[in-house]
Amino acid sequence: MQAPAPDAADYLRRILNARVYDVARRTELQHATVLSEQLGHDILLKREDTQPVSSFKLRGAYNRISGLPADVLARGIITASAGNHAQGVAWSAAQLGAPAVIVVPQTAPRVKVDATRRFGGPTVEVVEAGESYNEAFAHALALQRERGMTFIPAFDDPDVIAGQGTVAMEILGQHQGRIDAIFVPIGGGSLAAGVATYVKMVRADIRVIGVQTHDSCAMARSIEAGHRVELPEVGLFSDGTAVKLVGEETFRLCRDYLDDVILVDTDEVCLAIKDIYKDTRRFVEPAGALAVAGARRYASQAGAQRLTLVAITSGANLNIDRIRFIAERAAVGESREAIFAVSIPEERGSFLHFCELVGERNVTEFNYRLGTDDKARIFVGLQIDDRADEAPLAATFEAAGFSVVNLGGDELATQHIRHMVGGRSTGAQGERLFRFEFPERPGALMRFLRSMSPEWNISLFHYRNQGADCSSTLVGIQAGADDDAALTQFLDRLGYPYREETANPAYRLFLR
Repeated sequence: MQAPAPDAADYLRRILNARVYDVARRTELQHATVLSEQLGHDILLKREDTQPVSSFKLRGAYNRISGLPADVLARGIITASAGNHAQGVAWSAAQLGAPAVIVVPQTAPRVKVDATRRFGGPTVEVVEAGESYNEAFAHALALQRERGMTFIPAFDDPDVIAGQGTVAMEILGQHQGRIDAIFVPIGGGSLAAGVATYVKMVRADIRVIGVQTHDSCAMARSIEAGHRVELPEVGLFSDGTAVKLVGEETFRLCRDYLDDVILVDTDEVCLAIKDIYKDTRRFVEPAGALAVAGARRYASQAGAQRLTLVAITSGANLNIDRIRFIAERAAVGESREAIFAVSIPEERGSFLHFCELVGERNVTEFNYRLGTDDKARIFVGLQIDDRADEAPLAATFEAAGFSVVNLGGDELATQHIRHMVGGRSTGAQGERLFRFEFPERPGALMRFLRSMSPEWNISLFHYRNQGADCSSTLVGIQAGADDDAALTQFLDRLGYPYREETANPAYRLFLR
């Protein structure tokens, strides 16, 4: 007969007596000075990204494992995880000297898999199996039956939930004044369940709000439906919370004790990563920034009263290759980039006229390729102060006779098309290709265009703002056969470092 689920009072006792501090640290509750000034509310970051395994998961894993009898521990433990829970189990097993098997999907982030092996040492075996967490989980259960090991759940277990609940115990001990809301990321739900249960037992006046992404919102869907809902697919950007089906016990507790669940998108998460970096000089993973993204959205709708909001930065196991993508999407998330597709007449002077309309605005991206019909297409990104600036910009271009399509919010455009603009052009006869180092300052492009002979034509232009002092800019120039000396003189007089790429094989294969 299955034991009844613990009630809230039992969870309170479990949290107060949880064994986490043998390995976990009491993390800082840091005032986010920059973000607080920006939002007009007091934002406090609970820095679980600074745990030894860079994630709160160590708490629940160790609390569960350390409570096993010695003979059970000696037979070994096993788990399945996409990353952070795996590291928590590996660290705990190494500290307790227990043999462990950790099954991770073959698609798990390499930074997390490598850290799991490093934390576990010789007593921990890491097995890569399956394309998804579900397949890794099935493989782990098969190994459990074969080897007689004890399975350590990632989230749906009272001792795991109680271990995570110690985060709330620390928050309320560190800040005994007013707290209006605590924001918690949700994947399987153990952190949200533990935090919400403890807070509602101790300080019921504090709102506890879960945060998920729109494409991994199993808990939000389940609470809305009144029963657990399994998602057919989940988004993988926030891999630490990419869970199709939440736990039975975590669902019960979140349904009963969470005040709300906020959903955010990729751009908001990327902006939150940037926000956290400004205040901490540390990059967190997408799941680690969810709570800040939720707090930012909540604060924007809260009105004039200054609130005190706590956001749990739950993990920092970030794949460094994602930083460029995050930086680009953060600009969209804070409404600082407008993206347009503009069609201009294929005639001399049109490109210059368009650039004059752009004027002194900071350009984030600029793609132009001479067309084969009577129109040329420009893909342009411009820095703006607010999303409301988009419409006046578009109106300015349209008033000049240019056709404009606003691509802001278009996922295909922001993720793919912006990197694929260009291609071959049969209308670019006599084209010579040059790569310049343009200084990152207003007016650099106009200086370039106005220095050119009116007899020459720009047939290709690609520029991206890299956030450095200079940007590499690719330019195709059509000059007459007798203009070599004049073109060389122009390039030398311009003063920008350059290199001719007309003979480059990549150019000849894809753009010529």
